[in-house]
Amino acid sequence: MKTISPFTRLVLCLSVALTAGSLSAAEFESIFDGKSLKGWKALEMSYWSVRDHAITGQSTPENPCTSNQFMVWQGGDVADFELKLKFRVKGNGGNSGVQFRSLLKPNGLAVGYQADIYQSGPYLGGVCDEMHNRKGHELLTANGTKTVIDAAGKRTATNLDAKATMKPEGEWNDYHITAKGQHIILRINGVKCSELIDQEKGHFDLKGFLGLQLRSGKPMTVQFKDIYLKQL
Repeated sequence: MKTISPFTRLVLCLSVALTAGSLSAAEFESIFDGKSLKGWKALEMSYWSVRDHAITGQSTPENPCTSNQFMVWQGGDVADFELKLKFRVKGNGGNSGVQFRSLLKPNGLAVGYQADIYQSGPYLGGVCDEMHNRKGHELLTANGTKTVIDAAGKRTATNLDAKATMKPEGEWNDYHITAKGQHIILRINGVKCSELIDQEKGHFDLKGFLGLQLRSGKPMTVQFKDIYLKQL
């Protein structure tokens, strides 16, 4: 049997490690080209454009947003995944979100999970339920909280170590969403801000569309860029 020297063994181990790291990094796919809305579509496109190399949703006094709007990724449904993106928002309380594992109704409204965006408080970085079972916009687990929902719908909440905060207006924030089965984790600016284990029968969603929200209400601008998806 041929003997492998310690040096050769070290070189081989480093080579394998570097290759594995490269493959891991390559698993994230860019799903926005930074210059066009190719691969994205909304029911009402007048609110959406590309500005500052970002998908931009804007409502104005001349073009008010009277119902929530969603720019939907056209690459198919997501199930188990990781999503990383940057966002910033101005106006309307900083109210927006990233919709996932959701259903789009004919009128353009979404049903399903939302990784919430808000200027501060419990909704920032919380997992919301958008219009599910006609309950309206419901917060399932708040900023700084882990919530377990059992099969009967009972909720048990415990505190996490930290809460998310928004950077000053005009600066970009990082959102990292991980969904595996009934387990969802949200991170904003590197802080794990909410965790949800949703086991409620007839309630939890395991698959659906991925989209970006422009919230109805006062004039606002929300932008999303550097959008990377890893399907697990």
